[in-house]
Amino acid sequence: MKTIVLAISAVFFLGISMAQEIPPKDWQIKTALMAVPEDYREAAKVYGYDADGKFTTLKEGTNDYIALADDPSNEKFSTAAYHKDLDPFMARGRELKAQGKEFQEIFDIREAEVKSGKLKMPDKSTLCVFTGIVNSDTGEIENPYVRYVFYLPFATGESTGLPTTPTPPGHAWLMDPGTHRAHIMITPPKTNEKN
Repeated sequence: MKTIVLAISAVFFLGISMAQEIPPKDWQIKTALMAVPEDYREAAKVYGYDADGKFTTLKEGTNDYIALADDPSNEKFSTAAYHKDLDPFMARGRELKAQGKEFQEIFDIREAEVKSGKLKMPDKSTLCVFTGIVNSDTGEIENPYVRYVFYLPFATGESTGLPTTPTPPGHAWLMDPGTHRAHIMITPPKTNEKN
């Protein structure tokens, strides 16, 4: 009997602990919006997680930007924001990941679906990724950092004039050239880095 009571207690406390890992809605919205360019921040839509950890809309938006709250299952803090035309592509990636598919399989499936016309991919679109360290006492984000991605499906080094290998911080280069996921990467120098 004592073993059963202890087991039930352990499950109960584990449930509370897991529920507490989901940050409050207001904090998720606030930190997700940090990824959005300031001109678009106030009216952006925000996706995040409910108390059960289910992916959901936390805030409706009225402009062209969508922000993603930090994934509480990931140890490192990261939020993102992108143009709404990129949402079908992003949603498809989340759907495939939820099915247990890994990066390369997700890439290959979306590549085939974009080429066939099944998956709509805009001819150009923006993504901003915001990272930092969460101060466990204040909840504030320290060492904030933003990097930029400009999707140009099927672009190549030849069509853009950009290198297709990583460049020093602050310089643009084209990642995944010739594919549906071709994108210009701009990674600004961090405050403790030099060009």
